[in-house]
Amino acid sequence: MPIYHTGSETVMSSTTQVGSKSESRGKYKAEAYSAASVSSPLAPTTIPRRDPGEHDVQIEILFCGICHSDLHQVRNEWSGIPTVYPCVPGHEIIGRVTKVGSEVTRFKPGDLAAVGCLVDSDGNCQECQAGLEQFCPHMTLTYNSPDVHLGGVTYGGYSDSIVVKEHFVLRVPSNLNLAGAAPLLCAGITTYSPMRHWGVTKGKKVGVVGLGGLGHMAIKFAHAFGAHVVVFTTSANKKEDALRLGADDVVISRNTDEMSKHKGSFDFVLDAVSAEHDINAFIQLLGRDGNITLVGAPDKPLSVSAFSLLFNRRSLSGSLIGSIAETQEMLDFCGKHNITADVEVIPIQKVNEAYERMSRADVKYRFSIDMASLKSQ
Repeated sequence: MPIYHTGSETVMSSTTQVGSKSESRGKYKAEAYSAASVSSPLAPTTIPRRDPGEHDVQIEILFCGICHSDLHQVRNEWSGIPTVYPCVPGHEIIGRVTKVGSEVTRFKPGDLAAVGCLVDSDGNCQECQAGLEQFCPHMTLTYNSPDVHLGGVTYGGYSDSIVVKEHFVLRVPSNLNLAGAAPLLCAGITTYSPMRHWGVTKGKKVGVVGLGGLGHMAIKFAHAFGAHVVVFTTSANKKEDALRLGADDVVISRNTDEMSKHKGSFDFVLDAVSAEHDINAFIQLLGRDGNITLVGAPDKPLSVSAFSLLFNRRSLSGSLIGSIAETQEMLDFCGKHNITADVEVIPIQKVNEAYERMSRADVKYRFSIDMASLKSQ
């Protein structure tokens, strides 16, 4: 397949080999913002999108949340996932269906729709057969993954439109604020999934470590599940906000007396901190068979005391996102309980400023890009 380049040249059609079936696929041009290199700011560009095939849904993007992983990816800060440039980030996508393929059954033009972190998987592996696409060894991420249709890599939601296989398109409850719903596609499912996996329900005592983009969603979900929610923060000035979001108690984690009062009492703790910190202090808070799950990703390995896990049969886990089915379950749950992220809505032209502010934790609690602003270029 020929290598394509973004820009003003004509976008030609291509032939994609899917299994044993060869499928001719046309392209169209979409407006977007991309980073041209590791040192480049995000800037306007034109990218190719495939014309929708028979199983595809074409979506006009209305809002796209900014995830901290967008910043890491644009700046090529993850050695395990090297960035291919130009990079168009964005995997918290809310939009409206504009076109569907002939075999699409769950969507029609005009429907609200969402796309999260995944746009494809192999469909055949053990994980896919179990309905756990997020663990598929050949999953296709929404951006910076090999694009089997057009070559190069996939381009994300900082764009005016996207084309995605129907299986990976999600329904959006009509009662939700769309700007606030966008971050549910990553921050939402990242915190919802481990709580469901570890059985957070009414009567459980749940801790949330860190009050930021992930932490504020964790508080809302744990509260909606009926748990007793305790937030751990190093900042006393976050106490009022934590209580507003649904916490029952707030503990300043640097205060050893406050921490000791909760020793051995938690069923589940969600650790959303990406900075270096002493995780053993939080493991000690778990009761028998209690679990602490990491959703933050510190740069340096955490030092874990084996004895803190051995006693009381405690466990330490990690969690990524959820499956497509679980992400839909999460969106439906949010519709029922009117849960959205707390967002600051910005035009796409302020995305670089937003990145700088996000790196300083200067946002409560997520940015959501109003993609209508692309039209004002």
